[in-house]
Amino acid sequence: MTTVHVVVGGAVCEGGRLLAARRSAPPALAGRWELPGGKVEDGETPERALERELREELGVETEIGDRIPGEWVLRPGYVLQVWTARLVSGVPRPLEDHDELRWLRPGEEEQVDWLDQDRPAVAEAMRRLAATAAGVPGVRR
Repeated sequence: MTTVHVVVGGAVCEGGRLLAARRSAPPALAGRWELPGGKVEDGETPERALERELREELGVETEIGDRIPGEWVLRPGYVLQVWTARLVSGVPRPLEDHDELRWLRPGEEEQVDWLDQDRPAVAEAMRRLAATAAGVPGVRR
């Protein structure tokens, strides 16, 4: 039986916008955009791992929200799971593995070259942001 490692991504939303992070490493991914996050370590829940990763990578404290449905294969033995996140304190800065951050509103997501595995979660996060902005009842970030 193959062990599957979970990599968590954060759809960090604030003010009707989604945070995108441009990779600076590894070289194969450099220059492409993703939802920030990282690997779940032994003994961590995915939510705690995401809080830790966002603190390390961006220097912010967050509150983790809902999981975005789906799971995407990154490479053999690794899958991406994504949660929404809300900033609690701090201003995001590219501290690790990223060299630029950008806030995007619904409709602006194609302005950056997303990693393929992040695209479905980005689309769902943007759908939720647009629905929230439109006042659709029952839609959570």
